[in-house]
Amino acid sequence: VFQFESRGMQGMLRDAKPSRLEDLIALNALYRPGPMDLIPSFVARKHGREVVEYPHPLVEPVLAETYGIMVYQEQVMQTAQVLGGYSLGGADMLRRAMGKKKPEEMAEHRVIFRKGAAEKGISQEKADEVFDLMEKFAGYGFNKSHAAAYSLLAYHTAWLKVHYTAEFFCANMTVEMDNTDKLKVLWEDALRMGMSFEPPDVNRGGYRFEPVTNQVIRYGLGAVKGTGQAAIEAIVAAREGRGEGPNGHERGPFTSLFNFCLRVDRTRINKRTVEALIKAGAFDGIHLNRAELLASVDVAFEYAATTQANANQGGLFDMLGGDDHGSSAQEPGLVARLPWGVKERLTYEKTAIGFYFSGHLFDEVEGEVRRFARTPIGDVVDSREPQLLAGIVGDLRIINGQRGKVAIFKLDDKSGAIEATADEALINQHRNTLKDDELIVVQALAQPDRFSGGLRLKIQHIWDLPAARCRFGKYLRVAVNGQAPAVSEIVREFPPRREQTEQGDLVRGLPVRLRVLRPGAQCELQLDDRSLFFPTDAALASWMAQAHERQAEIVFD
Repeated sequence: VFQFESRGMQGMLRDAKPSRLEDLIALNALYRPGPMDLIPSFVARKHGREVVEYPHPLVEPVLAETYGIMVYQEQVMQTAQVLGGYSLGGADMLRRAMGKKKPEEMAEHRVIFRKGAAEKGISQEKADEVFDLMEKFAGYGFNKSHAAAYSLLAYHTAWLKVHYTAEFFCANMTVEMDNTDKLKVLWEDALRMGMSFEPPDVNRGGYRFEPVTNQVIRYGLGAVKGTGQAAIEAIVAAREGRGEGPNGHERGPFTSLFNFCLRVDRTRINKRTVEALIKAGAFDGIHLNRAELLASVDVAFEYAATTQANANQGGLFDMLGGDDHGSSAQEPGLVARLPWGVKERLTYEKTAIGFYFSGHLFDEVEGEVRRFARTPIGDVVDSREPQLLAGIVGDLRIINGQRGKVAIFKLDDKSGAIEATADEALINQHRNTLKDDELIVVQALAQPDRFSGGLRLKIQHIWDLPAARCRFGKYLRVAVNGQAPAVSEIVREFPPRREQTEQGDLVRGLPVRLRVLRPGAQCELQLDDRSLFFPTDAALASWMAQAHERQAEIVFD
């Protein structure tokens, strides 16, 4: 909402509970350096927790709407008129003099003000008191007409947000589609308000964000990085049968990547644009394997160029029909590729959209991590006891603090995100782990954050997932039935790691326990320390490959 979008401004409005436009105008004028100190008094007076006092009874009509507090430049001028006998022009000259803070000019105006106040029966002592108050407020008083215009616009946008929510977010997200940071904030805000989004889709989307229903928004293709209005308009034109080339007249949804490249004007769309749309998931409605689509872009462009060049030349096999084997119009197959994993898919998605749209990086590890870091970030409370948490690092920045470098970042496990800080020792120790988009497990204290009004984590320890498996896992249980795994080979490939600590050498490794299965009986064999290995994802995959029915899992409880 215009002017009221910052976290501090929202907190102030929650406290103040404005009930009229005049309250919004005053709060807008007060929320800036200087008069901000008066906000608690303004709120207390509004709700009757503090007595409303006026510098003089004669200025009550001037200051009544702001509960006796001078907020606007206009109020300073009106007070000069009411108490000091100034004309409107003279009051404006006084306001300017107060702003410049020239002693000689102020001394002259003080004499004029005393004289005018004396004519109204006001003592010199009281006149000087009011003049000093005016001088103080004139230094940072805000122009009421500006505050009123801002506040009225803020009220209008807030009204639209409540009553036309989908349209409000579509308009704002279209305006901000080139600003990824603001786009993400709007997207998250829309989700909190119960909105849902149709993903980018070359068969449905246009350049702008569009309301589908009161609760559903269609994602604008123009917000995909690497596209552009001309390229998206070419896609829509081809979809509507207004494309270029021999197949430009074809209407309806695109049936394949090759059909898309054949129908869209390729002078207005290039390979990079198509690749960005694939990474964003805009072709998922045509083919779900994004890896195959991305690997086939060159083939699809070559196919479209060849087909267009041969449009007026009959091929030898064309008499057999457009879809028969050997026809020059026959679409080639997609380049075979394994589907991307969750992390690879979301990482590509972030490069195209600017944030994770279809999922969260925490999804891939949540099942395992919740077996030892059980508290979701959304449930974190202020506590003197350290808490074990896990999440994805985001918005990481390093600043110079009073005691060295400090890492400030957000830790997000999709249940919530919380700001966290780590000192220079932790930064140096975990510089390969403490990166954006990486999973970390932390032991931290949750403390009140005065700036945000929420909580902030003070990190004490950091582990990546393999190290956390060593720290919190008891052992790896491997099922064996008739054939023993090659323990020595796996340990040789993934040996335990030795680290130098203040307490001496520390060996990081996970022990192994074999669960032997035989007809009518089973038992578990605990292997000695020679079986310790470092449990990376690759190491666990090796154990699973040699285990009976791939049954190899870490036991945490």
